[in-house]
Amino acid sequence: MGKQEQREELISRRRVLRYGGLGLLSWLAAACGLRVEPTATSAPAPRPTAVPPPTPTPAAPRAAPSELLHNENRPGFYIRYVKPFPPPDVAAWRLTVVGLVAEPLTLSLDEIEARLPLLVEQNSRMKCVECWSARAEWGGFTYRALAELVHPLPEAAHVHMQCLDGYWEVLPIEELARPRALFAYRMNGERLPAPYGSPLRLIVPWLYGYKGAKAIARLEFKAEGGRGYWSTVAAYSPQGEIEPGFDYPLDLDKKPRQITGGEITDY
Repeated sequence: MGKQEQREELISRRRVLRYGGLGLLSWLAAACGLRVEPTATSAPAPRPTAVPPPTPTPAAPRAAPSELLHNENRPGFYIRYVKPFPPPDVAAWRLTVVGLVAEPLTLSLDEIEARLPLLVEQNSRMKCVECWSARAEWGGFTYRALAELVHPLPEAAHVHMQCLDGYWEVLPIEELARPRALFAYRMNGERLPAPYGSPLRLIVPWLYGYKGAKAIARLEFKAEGGRGYWSTVAAYSPQGEIEPGFDYPLDLDKKPRQITGGEITDY
């Protein structure tokens, strides 16, 4: 093999390594019925400049690697985060609500339970783009209950969510105001466990799990929308609607089920 051919082979291998990860994610999404947005392969999608960096949280002792929350295939309900991080200190955690609202708020979990008591309990299935799903009993408050506290301004149209693991997501207010959208701080009759999004997570059962932000620390009301984390780095649909395809429910022995799209209510 000549020098020119060797150089071309080396370049080809580098390209495979560079784009193989995103290609695998796209293949997996297609297998589950998820629509993947077309994207240029010349460079990764940039992080949206409209999303501010996560609000700093109070300093905490450094956790050992074994103590960090991380992705784990636990029986019955898998755990997914974008990076390992220490379990939230619920006593120190605060939810900040800012932006296009007349009454910005900063609330502890105790204050949320007092001012937004357990208004809704619902049983719904969370569907992941990895093809699995899991069902749980969720409890919390609705967008409309939150709006009565903060009074969004007329020009507010979207809510930008920031999470403790560096994740971010964006949803239109009209989506959050739909029935069965829930800001949950309870799961299966107890306070939301740290592995599953403590102290606060969003449940939107007609959308894929990546739209349901976990370990939420900040809600910012804005006029403009934007792409969430996975629709930026992996070109998943910004809308996140569950598409027709297949599902492997973890609570039903992973037996495959064919789904027609939208919230899963048949099982």
